[in-house]
Amino acid sequence: MTGITKRHLMAGALALPLAAGGAFAAQADTLTVAGSGGGLAQVMDMLYDQPFTEATGIQINALATTDRASALQAMMRSGNTIWDVAELSPVDYAIASTNGWLVPIDWSRADPDGLLPDEARLEDAAVVATYSTILAVRSDRLPEGQAMQSWADFWDVETFPGPRGLQNSVMDNLEFALLADGVERADIYDLLATDEGVDRAFAMLDEIKPHITAWWTAGAQPVQMLADGEVAFTSAWNGRITQLQAEGVPADMIWQGGALKPSYMAIIRGTDMEDAAHEYLRMLLTDAERAAQFAELVAYPAMLPQLYDHLSAEAGANLPTHPDNMDVQFVTNALFWAEHMDRLRERWDEWMLE
Repeated sequence: MTGITKRHLMAGALALPLAAGGAFAAQADTLTVAGSGGGLAQVMDMLYDQPFTEATGIQINALATTDRASALQAMMRSGNTIWDVAELSPVDYAIASTNGWLVPIDWSRADPDGLLPDEARLEDAAVVATYSTILAVRSDRLPEGQAMQSWADFWDVETFPGPRGLQNSVMDNLEFALLADGVERADIYDLLATDEGVDRAFAMLDEIKPHITAWWTAGAQPVQMLADGEVAFTSAWNGRITQLQAEGVPADMIWQGGALKPSYMAIIRGTDMEDAAHEYLRMLLTDAERAAQFAELVAYPAMLPQLYDHLSAEAGANLPTHPDNMDVQFVTNALFWAEHMDRLRERWDEWMLE
């Protein structure tokens, strides 16, 4: 994580008041949280995990994990719940929720003042962070007097010539293809639920495929390709482009048609730490100052509106949950992809080989 040091994080974390209550101060239990590793884990440790332990006496056992849906399935089959709380991607959440692997959230404890919007308060999970797959543009590669503003422009190779990149993923690309073909954001998933809609998306992908010079598979790739000039326009994750801009590369983020992806936090069925888990969620979800500092360090903000009271207008404008950006994006439909992923990914893989 560029520019983030332990010293910076600790200074920021200690400057904020503790949000968790003292109801668990006498406990010496451990709450096991399955989440991300690397720099993100360091941010979580400094801003949330250590302060939570100071406030409650409960240690956080943070595990860097992958393929969480498969791990949860194994736990449920064995009857041995190892995790108390887990961070889940949209598809992982949909699988876990539909299989009944998650504990219903008591929102009177997790968000007692009702600070979160309804979209962040699910029956069995909470949205704790977001990121967007957006269109990233090298502004110095645009034709004079032209501005790329949408996926329709990305598909317009005559007006906007130049090498292009897309992620090697059926998710997002089907949605982007339909948007490029004039489908309204609200209608994307209704259309993709039909054979006609899927065929329409792939027909649009047939048009752009000859102009895609790179199919990226890791978040760092589109950033490097933009920096090197290998591509002029590409899909990318918003936080990566924020870092690229900080390095002085003339790259713009186009929020129009962006795919907003929530990161969910859920309590796992079978845990004996439900009370502590709810207290941990309350700190994650309702402390606006910590949420703002998290967003300054990692451009994947919570959906807590009050966090923008603690950010500059400039910093807020570059975040996916800023009201102006929310208004022009669609939210990735986790339940749709959980139901249709295998079938559509198989078609995608075959299409990529054509």
